[in-house]
Amino acid sequence: MVRVASEWTWRLLVLFAGLLALGWIIATLDTVVIPVALALLAAALLVPFVDWLQARGVPRSGAVLVVLTAAIGIVAGIMTFVVEQFIAGLPGLAEQFTHSVNQVQDWLTDGPFHFSEDQFRQAGDSVVKAIQDNQEAVTSGALTTGRVIGEVLTGAALTLFTLVFFLYGGDQIWEFVTRIVPTGSRDRVRLAGSQGFGSLVGYARATVVVAAADAVGIGAGLAILGVPLALPLASLVFVGAFIPIVGAFVTGFVAVLVALVTKGMVTALITLGIIIGIMQLEGHVLQPLLLGRAVRLHPLAVVLAITTGIVLAGIVGGLLAVPIVAVLNTAIRSLLAADPTEVPAEVDVEDPTLPLFPARPDQEP
Repeated sequence: MVRVASEWTWRLLVLFAGLLALGWIIATLDTVVIPVALALLAAALLVPFVDWLQARGVPRSGAVLVVLTAAIGIVAGIMTFVVEQFIAGLPGLAEQFTHSVNQVQDWLTDGPFHFSEDQFRQAGDSVVKAIQDNQEAVTSGALTTGRVIGEVLTGAALTLFTLVFFLYGGDQIWEFVTRIVPTGSRDRVRLAGSQGFGSLVGYARATVVVAAADAVGIGAGLAILGVPLALPLASLVFVGAFIPIVGAFVTGFVAVLVALVTKGMVTALITLGIIIGIMQLEGHVLQPLLLGRAVRLHPLAVVLAITTGIVLAGIVGGLLAVPIVAVLNTAIRSLLAADPTEVPAEVDVEDPTLPLFPARPDQEP
Protein backbone atom coordinates (compact mmCIF):
# COMPACT_ATOMS: atom_id res chain seq x y z
CA MET A 1 0.00 0.00 0.00
CA VAL A 2 2.78 2.41 0.98
CA ARG A 3 4.78 1.42 -2.08
CA VAL A 4 1.83 2.09 -4.41
CA ALA A 5 1.23 5.46 -2.73
CA SER A 6 4.89 6.44 -3.11
CA GLU A 7 4.89 5.49 -6.79
CA TRP A 8 1.80 7.61 -7.42
CA THR A 9 3.31 10.45 -5.41
CA TRP A 10 6.52 10.78 -7.45
CA ARG A 11 4.58 10.49 -10.68
CA LEU A 12 2.22 13.27 -9.59
CA LEU A 13 5.19 15.38 -8.48
CA VAL A 14 6.83 14.97 -11.90
CA LEU A 15 3.55 15.87 -13.60
CA PHE A 16 3.13 18.91 -11.35
CA ALA A 17 6.71 20.02 -12.09
CA GLY A 18 6.04 19.70 -15.80
CA LEU A 19 2.90 21.83 -15.48
CA LEU A 20 4.82 24.47 -13.54
CA ALA A 21 7.53 24.52 -16.21
CA LEU A 22 4.90 24.85 -18.94
CA GLY A 23 3.20 27.67 -17.04
CA TRP A 24 6.53 29.47 -16.62
CA ILE A 25 7.27 29.19 -20.34
CA ILE A 26 3.82 30.51 -21.25
CA ALA A 27 4.13 33.40 -18.78
CA THR A 28 7.58 34.27 -20.14
CA LEU A 29 6.41 34.17 -23.76
CA ASP A 30 2.98 35.71 -23.15
CA THR A 31 3.68 38.41 -25.75
CA VAL A 32 3.69 35.64 -28.37
CA VAL A 33 1.39 33.04 -26.81
CA ILE A 34 -1.56 35.37 -26.19
CA PRO A 35 -1.76 36.77 -29.78
CA VAL A 36 -1.49 33.26 -31.21
CA ALA A 37 -4.25 32.02 -28.89
CA LEU A 38 -6.48 34.99 -29.80
CA ALA A 39 -5.80 34.37 -33.49
CA LEU A 40 -6.83 30.73 -33.11
CA LEU A 41 -10.03 31.80 -31.35
CA ALA A 42 -10.78 34.32 -34.11
CA ALA A 43 -10.06 31.65 -36.72
CA ALA A 44 -12.65 29.40 -35.08
CA LEU A 45 -15.21 32.18 -35.47
CA LEU A 46 -14.33 33.11 -39.05
CA VAL A 47 -13.27 29.86 -40.69
CA PRO A 48 -16.88 28.65 -41.30
CA PHE A 49 -17.48 31.77 -43.41
CA VAL A 50 -14.25 31.19 -45.32
CA ASP A 51 -15.24 27.57 -45.96
CA TRP A 52 -18.72 28.69 -47.08
CA LEU A 53 -17.26 31.06 -49.67
CA GLN A 54 -14.73 28.47 -50.83
CA ALA A 55 -17.49 25.90 -51.28
CA ARG A 56 -19.17 28.35 -53.66
CA GLY A 57 -16.18 28.67 -55.92
CA VAL A 58 -14.29 31.56 -54.32
CA PRO A 59 -10.54 30.90 -54.11
CA ARG A 60 -9.27 30.32 -50.58
CA SER A 61 -7.12 33.45 -50.63
CA GLY A 62 -10.02 35.57 -51.87
CA ALA A 63 -12.36 34.09 -49.25
CA VAL A 64 -9.88 34.91 -46.49
CA LEU A 65 -9.53 38.46 -47.79
CA VAL A 66 -13.30 38.98 -48.01
CA VAL A 67 -14.02 37.55 -44.55
CA LEU A 68 -11.20 39.46 -42.84
CA THR A 69 -12.19 42.71 -44.53
CA ALA A 70 -15.82 42.22 -43.53
CA ALA A 71 -14.92 41.32 -39.94
CA ILE A 72 -12.59 44.28 -39.52
CA GLY A 73 -15.18 46.54 -41.17
CA ILE A 74 -17.94 45.36 -38.80
CA VAL A 75 -15.80 45.86 -35.70
CA ALA A 76 -14.53 49.24 -36.91
CA GLY A 77 -18.08 50.28 -37.84
CA ILE A 78 -19.44 49.40 -34.41
CA MET A 79 -16.62 51.22 -32.65
CA THR A 80 -16.95 54.26 -34.94
CA PHE A 81 -20.71 54.39 -34.38
CA VAL A 82 -20.27 54.20 -30.62
CA VAL A 83 -17.62 56.93 -30.56
CA GLU A 84 -19.57 59.24 -32.90
CA GLN A 85 -22.77 58.87 -30.87
CA PHE A 86 -20.95 59.60 -27.64
CA ILE A 87 -19.26 62.65 -29.16
CA ALA A 88 -22.58 63.93 -30.51
CA GLY A 89 -24.28 63.51 -27.15
CA LEU A 90 -21.35 64.71 -25.05
CA PRO A 91 -22.37 68.42 -24.87
CA GLY A 92 -25.81 67.52 -23.56
CA LEU A 93 -24.32 65.03 -21.14
CA ALA A 94 -21.85 67.67 -19.92
CA GLU A 95 -24.67 70.12 -19.22
CA GLN A 96 -26.72 67.52 -17.40
CA PHE A 97 -23.62 66.37 -15.52
CA THR A 98 -23.00 69.93 -14.32
CA HIS A 99 -26.65 70.21 -13.31
CA SER A 100 -26.46 66.91 -11.42
CA VAL A 101 -23.28 67.98 -9.63
CA ASN A 102 -24.95 71.24 -8.61
CA GLN A 103 -27.94 69.29 -7.31
CA VAL A 104 -25.67 67.04 -5.26
CA GLN A 105 -23.78 70.05 -3.96
CA ASP A 106 -27.01 71.77 -2.96
CA TRP A 107 -28.21 68.61 -1.23
CA LEU A 108 -24.97 68.31 0.71
CA THR A 109 -25.11 71.95 1.83
CA ASP A 110 -28.86 72.26 2.45
CA GLY A 111 -29.53 68.64 3.40
CA PRO A 112 -28.87 66.73 6.60
CA PHE A 113 -25.07 67.00 6.34
CA HIS A 114 -24.94 70.82 6.17
CA PHE A 115 -21.55 71.01 4.47
CA SER A 116 -20.21 74.51 3.92
CA GLU A 117 -18.62 75.97 0.78
CA ASP A 118 -15.33 76.22 2.67
CA GLN A 119 -15.37 72.46 3.19
CA PHE A 120 -15.89 71.88 -0.53
CA ARG A 121 -13.05 74.28 -1.29
CA GLN A 122 -10.77 72.54 1.19
CA ALA A 123 -11.66 69.15 -0.32
CA GLY A 124 -10.77 70.47 -3.80
CA ASP A 125 -7.49 71.90 -2.54
CA SER A 126 -6.67 68.56 -0.93
CA VAL A 127 -7.22 66.75 -4.22
CA VAL A 128 -4.99 69.23 -6.09
CA LYS A 129 -2.28 68.94 -3.43
CA ALA A 130 -2.43 65.13 -3.55
CA ILE A 131 -1.97 65.19 -7.32
CA GLN A 132 0.97 67.60 -7.05
CA ASP A 133 2.60 65.53 -4.32
CA ASN A 134 2.25 62.38 -6.43
CA GLN A 135 3.12 63.94 -9.78
CA GLU A 136 6.05 61.59 -10.24
CA ALA A 137 3.80 58.57 -9.69
CA VAL A 138 1.20 59.98 -12.07
CA THR A 139 3.87 60.56 -14.73
CA SER A 140 5.22 57.05 -14.22
CA GLY A 141 1.70 55.67 -14.58
CA ALA A 142 1.23 57.59 -17.82
CA LEU A 143 4.47 56.16 -19.19
CA THR A 144 3.37 52.68 -18.13
CA THR A 145 0.03 53.21 -19.87
CA GLY A 146 1.85 54.29 -23.03
CA ARG A 147 4.00 51.18 -22.92
CA VAL A 148 0.93 49.00 -22.44
CA ILE A 149 -0.77 50.65 -25.42
CA GLY A 150 2.31 49.95 -27.51
CA GLU A 151 2.28 46.29 -26.45
CA VAL A 152 -1.43 46.05 -27.25
CA LEU A 153 -0.91 47.45 -30.74
CA THR A 154 2.01 45.10 -31.32
CA GLY A 155 -0.06 42.15 -30.13
CA ALA A 156 -2.96 43.18 -32.35
CA ALA A 157 -0.69 43.29 -35.39
CA LEU A 158 0.76 39.87 -34.54
CA THR A 159 -2.73 38.47 -33.99
CA LEU A 160 -3.94 39.71 -37.38
CA PHE A 161 -0.82 38.42 -39.13
CA THR A 162 -1.19 34.99 -37.50
CA LEU A 163 -4.92 34.90 -38.21
CA VAL A 164 -4.34 35.29 -41.95
CA PHE A 165 -2.17 32.17 -42.03
CA PHE A 166 -4.54 30.21 -39.77
CA LEU A 167 -7.45 30.93 -42.09
CA TYR A 168 -5.55 30.23 -45.28
CA GLY A 169 -3.29 27.30 -44.39
CA GLY A 170 -4.20 26.10 -40.92
CA ASP A 171 -4.27 22.48 -42.11
CA GLN A 172 -0.68 22.67 -43.31
CA ILE A 173 0.44 24.35 -40.08
CA TRP A 174 -1.20 21.63 -37.99
CA GLU A 175 0.31 18.85 -40.09
CA PHE A 176 3.76 20.45 -39.80
CA VAL A 177 3.52 20.85 -36.02
CA THR A 178 2.42 17.24 -35.53
CA ARG A 179 5.43 15.86 -37.40
CA ILE A 180 7.24 15.72 -34.06
CA VAL A 181 4.74 13.06 -32.93
CA PRO A 182 5.84 9.44 -33.49
CA THR A 183 4.52 8.00 -36.74
CA GLY A 184 2.35 5.42 -35.05
CA SER A 185 0.40 8.06 -33.09
CA ARG A 186 0.53 10.92 -35.59
CA ASP A 187 -2.84 10.31 -37.28
CA ARG A 188 -4.59 9.96 -33.94
CA VAL A 189 -3.09 13.22 -32.64
CA ARG A 190 -4.08 15.04 -35.82
CA LEU A 191 -7.63 13.71 -35.49
CA ALA A 192 -7.77 14.83 -31.85
CA GLY A 193 -6.67 18.31 -32.87
CA SER A 194 -9.33 18.43 -35.57
CA GLN A 195 -12.04 17.46 -33.12
CA GLY A 196 -10.73 19.92 -30.54
CA PHE A 197 -10.97 22.69 -33.09
CA GLY A 198 -14.58 21.63 -33.72
CA SER A 199 -15.30 22.39 -30.06
CA LEU A 200 -13.60 25.75 -30.45
CA VAL A 201 -15.88 26.61 -33.37
CA GLY A 202 -18.91 25.77 -31.24
CA TYR A 203 -17.60 27.94 -28.42
CA ALA A 204 -17.05 30.93 -30.73
CA ARG A 205 -20.61 30.70 -32.07
CA ALA A 206 -22.10 30.45 -28.57
CA THR A 207 -20.06 33.44 -27.41
CA VAL A 208 -21.57 35.58 -30.16
CA VAL A 209 -25.06 34.51 -29.03
CA VAL A 210 -24.28 35.37 -25.39
CA ALA A 211 -22.86 38.77 -26.37
CA ALA A 212 -25.94 39.53 -28.47
CA ALA A 213 -28.24 38.53 -25.59
CA ASP A 214 -26.36 40.85 -23.21
CA ALA A 215 -26.54 43.74 -25.65
CA VAL A 216 -30.24 43.25 -26.40
CA GLY A 217 -31.19 42.88 -22.73
CA ILE A 218 -29.25 45.90 -21.47
CA GLY A 219 -30.10 48.01 -24.54
CA ALA A 220 -33.83 47.28 -24.18
CA GLY A 221 -33.70 48.23 -20.51
CA LEU A 222 -31.97 51.52 -21.31
CA ALA A 223 -34.49 52.31 -24.05
CA ILE A 224 -37.46 51.61 -21.76
CA LEU A 225 -35.96 53.85 -19.07
CA GLY A 226 -35.35 56.60 -21.64
CA VAL A 227 -31.60 56.75 -21.04
CA PRO A 228 -29.83 58.66 -23.83
CA LEU A 229 -27.45 56.83 -26.18
CA ALA A 230 -29.17 53.49 -25.56
CA LEU A 231 -28.14 52.03 -28.94
CA PRO A 232 -24.43 52.91 -28.79
CA LEU A 233 -24.31 51.77 -25.18
CA ALA A 234 -25.82 48.44 -26.24
CA SER A 235 -23.21 48.18 -29.01
CA LEU A 236 -20.50 48.84 -26.45
CA VAL A 237 -21.92 46.08 -24.24
CA PHE A 238 -21.90 43.68 -27.22
CA VAL A 239 -18.20 44.30 -27.82
CA GLY A 240 -17.36 44.03 -24.13
CA ALA A 241 -19.36 40.82 -23.68
CA PHE A 242 -16.75 38.88 -25.64
CA ILE A 243 -14.79 39.00 -22.40
CA PRO A 244 -16.83 36.56 -20.28
CA ILE A 245 -18.73 37.96 -17.28
CA VAL A 246 -16.41 40.93 -16.68
CA GLY A 247 -16.65 42.67 -20.04
CA ALA A 248 -20.41 43.22 -20.18
CA PHE A 249 -20.48 44.43 -16.58
CA VAL A 250 -17.68 46.97 -17.08
CA THR A 251 -19.17 48.36 -20.28
CA GLY A 252 -22.63 48.28 -18.71
CA PHE A 253 -21.34 50.40 -15.83
CA VAL A 254 -20.84 53.18 -18.39
CA ALA A 255 -24.61 53.04 -18.91
CA VAL A 256 -25.12 53.43 -15.17
CA LEU A 257 -23.02 56.60 -15.19
CA VAL A 258 -24.96 57.99 -18.16
CA ALA A 259 -28.25 57.20 -16.42
CA LEU A 260 -26.99 58.87 -13.25
CA VAL A 261 -26.09 62.18 -14.88
CA THR A 262 -29.14 62.30 -17.16
CA LYS A 263 -32.02 60.69 -15.25
CA GLY A 264 -30.99 60.80 -11.63
CA MET A 265 -30.18 58.35 -8.87
CA VAL A 266 -33.36 56.27 -9.11
CA THR A 267 -32.94 55.53 -12.82
CA ALA A 268 -29.25 54.79 -12.27
CA LEU A 269 -30.10 52.26 -9.55
CA ILE A 270 -32.71 50.64 -11.81
CA THR A 271 -30.13 50.48 -14.61
CA LEU A 272 -27.63 48.90 -12.24
CA GLY A 273 -30.26 46.36 -11.23
CA ILE A 274 -30.91 45.51 -14.89
CA ILE A 275 -27.20 45.02 -15.53
CA ILE A 276 -26.78 42.85 -12.44
CA GLY A 277 -29.81 40.81 -13.51
CA ILE A 278 -28.41 40.32 -17.02
CA MET A 279 -25.04 39.34 -15.54
CA GLN A 280 -26.71 36.81 -13.27
CA LEU A 281 -28.59 35.42 -16.26
CA GLU A 282 -25.37 35.21 -18.23
CA GLY A 283 -23.30 33.71 -15.44
CA HIS A 284 -25.83 31.14 -14.25
CA VAL A 285 -27.82 30.35 -17.40
CA LEU A 286 -26.37 31.57 -20.71
CA GLN A 287 -22.68 30.90 -20.09
CA PRO A 288 -23.13 27.43 -18.53
CA LEU A 289 -25.96 26.22 -20.78
CA LEU A 290 -25.11 27.73 -24.18
CA LEU A 291 -21.35 27.40 -23.87
CA GLY A 292 -21.64 24.13 -22.01
CA ARG A 293 -23.89 22.75 -24.74
CA ALA A 294 -21.69 24.07 -27.54
CA VAL A 295 -18.53 22.51 -26.16
CA ARG A 296 -20.27 19.75 -24.14
CA LEU A 297 -18.75 20.86 -20.85
CA HIS A 298 -20.50 20.62 -17.52
CA PRO A 299 -21.84 24.05 -16.39
CA LEU A 300 -19.71 23.83 -13.25
CA ALA A 301 -16.60 23.30 -15.38
CA VAL A 302 -17.45 26.40 -17.44
CA VAL A 303 -17.91 28.61 -14.37
CA LEU A 304 -14.78 27.28 -12.64
CA ALA A 305 -12.71 27.67 -15.82
CA ILE A 306 -13.74 31.32 -16.25
CA THR A 307 -13.09 32.08 -12.57
CA THR A 308 -9.71 30.35 -12.59
CA GLY A 309 -8.67 32.09 -15.80
CA ILE A 310 -9.55 35.53 -14.42
CA VAL A 311 -7.67 34.83 -11.17
CA LEU A 312 -4.55 33.57 -12.94
CA ALA A 313 -4.33 35.86 -15.97
CA GLY A 314 -6.94 38.59 -15.60
CA ILE A 315 -9.28 39.48 -18.44
CA VAL A 316 -7.27 37.62 -21.08
CA GLY A 317 -7.29 34.54 -18.89
CA GLY A 318 -11.06 34.76 -18.55
CA LEU A 319 -11.39 35.06 -22.33
CA LEU A 320 -9.19 32.06 -23.10
CA ALA A 321 -10.02 29.77 -20.17
CA VAL A 322 -13.14 28.08 -21.55
CA PRO A 323 -11.75 27.62 -25.09
CA ILE A 324 -8.64 25.97 -23.66
CA VAL A 325 -10.68 23.64 -21.45
CA ALA A 326 -13.03 22.83 -24.34
CA VAL A 327 -10.22 21.95 -26.73
CA LEU A 328 -8.36 19.89 -24.14
CA ASN A 329 -11.54 18.08 -23.09
CA THR A 330 -12.40 17.02 -26.62
CA ALA A 331 -8.82 16.23 -27.66
CA ILE A 332 -8.14 14.08 -24.59
CA ARG A 333 -11.41 12.19 -25.02
CA SER A 334 -10.51 11.54 -28.64
CA LEU A 335 -7.06 10.27 -27.69
CA LEU A 336 -8.52 7.95 -25.06
CA ALA A 337 -11.32 6.65 -27.31
CA ALA A 338 -11.11 2.99 -28.31
CA ASP A 339 -11.82 3.84 -31.95
CA PRO A 340 -9.72 6.82 -33.15
CA THR A 341 -12.20 7.52 -35.98
CA GLU A 342 -15.11 7.78 -33.56
CA VAL A 343 -16.06 11.38 -32.81
CA PRO A 344 -16.81 11.93 -29.11
CA ALA A 345 -20.22 13.27 -28.13
CA GLU A 346 -18.63 16.62 -27.28
CA VAL A 347 -17.98 17.43 -30.93
CA ASP A 348 -20.43 18.00 -33.73
CA VAL A 349 -18.64 17.62 -37.05
CA GLU A 350 -19.87 15.90 -40.17
CA ASP A 351 -16.66 14.02 -40.93
CA PRO A 352 -14.18 13.18 -38.14
CA THR A 353 -11.46 12.45 -40.66
CA LEU A 354 -11.24 16.09 -41.77
CA PRO A 355 -8.01 17.91 -40.85
CA LEU A 356 -7.89 20.85 -38.47
CA PHE A 357 -8.94 23.15 -41.32
CA PRO A 358 -10.50 21.96 -44.60
CA ALA A 359 -7.93 21.58 -47.33
CA ARG A 360 -7.91 23.92 -50.27
CA PRO A 361 -9.09 22.55 -53.65
CA ASP A 362 -5.58 22.89 -55.12
CA GLN A 363 -4.00 20.92 -52.24
CA GLU A 364 -3.24 17.26 -52.64
CA PRO A 365 -5.01 14.98 -50.14
